[in-house]
Amino acid sequence: MNVPADLKYTKEHEWLKVDGNIATIGITDWAQGELGDIVFVELPEVGAAVELMESFGTIEAVKAVSEIYSPIKGTVTEVNAALDDDPMVINREPYGEGWMIKVEVADVAQFEQLLDGEGYKSLIS
Repeated sequence: MNVPADLKYTKEHEWLKVDGNIATIGITDWAQGELGDIVFVELPEVGAAVELMESFGTIEAVKAVSEIYSPIKGTVTEVNAALDDDPMVINREPYGEGWMIKVEVADVAQFEQLLDGEGYKSLIS
């Protein structure tokens, strides 16, 4: 299972990559594997507010429909429009081209509550 050490994780299987006060968010390799082939993703609009551990969208897969939860509070600055045409990129590259949204972070202290790579590995093992 691929768990990059440079990312932060939630217990609900989202990942977060921090660049200054912008966070890129997606779902983990483990999560996409559990869901199976992803056929549709519903994401918020640019400018939408996301709240800590509240749903910001859904993923529809062959096996199930799942909520996606925000690991942080902030404002959406970018949405991965490529997922509209090819949502299965999440299956192929969950930590790369399969990212979902970018968020301007309201308070960087929120990162301290997230799991590091080792903590996430322990969770899924």
